[in-house]
Amino acid sequence: MLNEQKIDEPDLKRLAERSTSDVTSLKDVIRDIDSGEINELAVIAEGEERTTWFVWILVMCSTISGLLFGYDTGVISGALVTIGSDLGPDALSNGQKELITSATTLGALLGGLAAGVLSDWTGRRPVLGIADVIFIGGAIAQALCHTVWSMIGGRFLIGVGVGLAACIAPLYIQELSPTRLRGRMVVLNVVMITLGQVIAYAIGAAFFHIHGGWRWMVGLGAIPAGLQILFLFFLPESPRILLRRGDKVAAHKIMTKIYAFAKPEEVDLKVRVLQAAVRKSIEITETTTIIERFSSMLMNGVNRRALIVGCGMQAFQQLCGFNTLMYYSATLFKEIGFDQPTAVGLIISGTNFIFTLVALKWIDKIGRRRIMIWSAPGMIFGLTLASISFFYMTKKTGGALIDGTEYSRAWSALVLLSIIVFVASYATGLGNVPWQQGELFSLEVRGIGTSLSTATNWAGNLLIGSTYLSLMAKITPAGAFGFYAGLCLLGWLFVLFCFPETAGLSLEEVKMVFRNGFGIKESQRLRAQKKEIRSREKTRKREAAGIDENEKSSTSPADTQDV
Repeated sequence: MLNEQKIDEPDLKRLAERSTSDVTSLKDVIRDIDSGEINELAVIAEGEERTTWFVWILVMCSTISGLLFGYDTGVISGALVTIGSDLGPDALSNGQKELITSATTLGALLGGLAAGVLSDWTGRRPVLGIADVIFIGGAIAQALCHTVWSMIGGRFLIGVGVGLAACIAPLYIQELSPTRLRGRMVVLNVVMITLGQVIAYAIGAAFFHIHGGWRWMVGLGAIPAGLQILFLFFLPESPRILLRRGDKVAAHKIMTKIYAFAKPEEVDLKVRVLQAAVRKSIEITETTTIIERFSSMLMNGVNRRALIVGCGMQAFQQLCGFNTLMYYSATLFKEIGFDQPTAVGLIISGTNFIFTLVALKWIDKIGRRRIMIWSAPGMIFGLTLASISFFYMTKKTGGALIDGTEYSRAWSALVLLSIIVFVASYATGLGNVPWQQGELFSLEVRGIGTSLSTATNWAGNLLIGSTYLSLMAKITPAGAFGFYAGLCLLGWLFVLFCFPETAGLSLEEVKMVFRNGFGIKESQRLRAQKKEIRSREKTRKREAAGIDENEKSSTSPADTQDV
């Protein structure tokens, strides 16, 4: 097996000519071949920090899934306050609202569980296509429904599509992005999620006073899904999936487009490194059953720690209570006295979108861990301020929010401000970082790991979405937001003690981080080592350029004439 993976002598000579610090043997490329741990520390390609039009187009077409995710989860906020008696009852009860909302989450939970395993079998691209078909079917079903239960069915169908898209779109983008820009590319998907929510709120505000306008709100979600189906015919499959199928030529062609500024030998080496990782993945896949690979997620220490981090971050994202604002913000702002609740909700979704752009710029530069450590305290502060504001605002109503009551404008404005602070902090960190989950898992269990992490996200979402209105009624709004603040504090402590930095590490290198513990110090060591290698490479190139200039300047005109 080892002999099959040796680099040919001509390749070694060519690589040795580049630099004595570069890769000169297989041992420099592969560490611990039995564990399939790939060392890409020395595999540095020119122009890794530059993005080609191929990557941009590929990512933008893929992120339509994020747009659909955001639109279909955000549109229900405006729909709930405009449905009226269209579904039978004179007005929807809190229980019916929670069922309609949580049906989407239940569907997403099931879709997320199936997505990763399905994509390992069919490839990433077909699963996105399946999600689009489901999006279209769910949008039409909602627009044409006339009963509460048919609406619940339509929302459940949409949820299955959301679960598939939420799991596979980030994974597909990660596997088709240059290592140094991987975080930023995945954040683009989150940007599109937030843009979808903004569009949903804007359309909700536009149709707020139109009878039956909610049907247009939910039905318009079919349009971007139809567009993405067309685009998928022109998108490539993940190079890792192609190599698993034995199609090295197609994988090499795609890698050449991803690293368009790299030298041919650098691309060759990256394909070799990737092929070594995939070969080990194939061995594991062919010699184990899916049940055994599921078991390895718990029994294997490296996989277990990666799963704890992936699931823990997704649980943190949902249990902080953010999605209750996406689902019920219009309802909340209507109760505290705003005349245009959907328009005020647009402020919240707009804040989410703008600060996600901040994360887009800084997530690869600052790093996932650091951006989480800095942003989580802002979430805790915002929720605590909201809890205090609700406490004083609802004193005259016994702590409860009663629709139609005239509340203090000052306290209502402070509630809005506190929610903006919370959402801005969330969008900068927690709204993005958990979706980098695919980079935590080695290839042979990546589909399973991302499915379980995504399922954790939707399980938390289901819990929060189906209990929010009841929680507000039972322990008052002040108690509910204080409870969410406490959960945020626990999440921040989890980040401090368990979440390693993965920015700048290749998907294969991240596996090395979890060999001994949660790898916070190990990830820092690997990042420092890569930085040192890049620095040496830049120095070598500058020195080589200097030698070339000296040779040119030392050649006199007379010498040139003699030649």
